[in-house]
Amino acid sequence: MPVDVRLIAILDPRLLGDRDPVVAALAAAQGGATMLQVRAKDGGSGPLLALVTRLVAELPIPVWVNDRADIGWVAGAAGVHLGQDDLPADRVRALSPPGFGIGISVGNETEAQAALGMPVDYWSIGSIYPTTHKADAGTPLGVEGFRRLKALAPAGMPVVAIGGINAENASEIRAAGANGVAVIGAVFAVAHIADATRRLIP
Repeated sequence: MPVDVRLIAILDPRLLGDRDPVVAALAAAQGGATMLQVRAKDGGSGPLLALVTRLVAELPIPVWVNDRADIGWVAGAAGVHLGQDDLPADRVRALSPPGFGIGISVGNETEAQAALGMPVDYWSIGSIYPTTHKADAGTPLGVEGFRRLKALAPAGMPVVAIGGINAENASEIRAAGANGVAVIGAVFAVAHIADATRRLIP
């Protein structure tokens, strides 16, 4: 099943302070996010499972989990996004239920070559611009770096841009060929989440 990657809102509960993550996610969906990805690096499996289960039950858009395919399977999530240090995508695919989606991070040519043989539903290329929301984002690729890696993707593969994307530069990276953008701070580190999300819609 094709995935709608036009606007992936990445929910990191650390950015929300005392705000309810489900309320925040609902606001992003109201603003036009087409997918929610949960990225929770703190806490154990139990709290993450509880959060993802709530989100799956209450959101009108697909909920994906960062890194943790097992949490995604148990919570009934739509898919998992895998980084380069996570389980191999082909092994995850072999164990996943029908229709479970898989995205993969690509940050350089070596990672792009490795991703070519993987059964995934989209590539996420970045970091495009400087970001403070991912400690291991590496040196920003810029628009030209994005174009270079996108050209290595298989024909028809949806390609998402991530890293430092906001309302001011989203149109630039879309014009460079991104099928969608993945956004963290520009959605969830602001007071009015729905309004901020709308500003990212093409």
